Amino acid sequence: MARVKRGVTSHAKHKKVLKQAKGFYGRRKNTIRAAKAAVDRSKQYATRDRRVKKRNFRALWIQRINAAVREHGLTYGRFIDGLNKAGIEVDRKVLSDIAIHEPEAFAALCTEAKSALAYLKESEFAGAYERAVGEKAAA
Repeated sequence: MARVKRGVTSHAKHKKVLKQAKGFYGRRKNTIRAAKAAVDRSKQYATRDRRVKKRNFRALWIQRINAAVREHGLTYGRFIDGLNKAGIEVDRKVLSDIAIHEPEAFAALCTEAKSALAYLKESEFAGAYERAVGEKAAA
């Protein structure tokens, strides 16, 4: 049986790794041992950060919604509670977009949420509704 020389396959593997390491600094882009380690690590970071990206965007949407609802005298938590009680199912990405681009529609959502929080008027805690919707208590 003929002898198999592996130079072609190992050269192809090295070329593949070095192509993935293109743009890295120093020896990480042109030395196979350093490049292989760097590429493996970069793939781990990419996998991890695809999940982190989703987390970061959700946090951004929540911050934007919170800023917008505070102009209407609510907090983020009370606003979401009011929407749930009103039966309005809109995700945070869309709420954030509405808050930025369509303030009058967002104001309507805020009034719906406030009206759904009316159950707090019958609460055993004095002034619970007024604290929730940011109104001054009638004294």
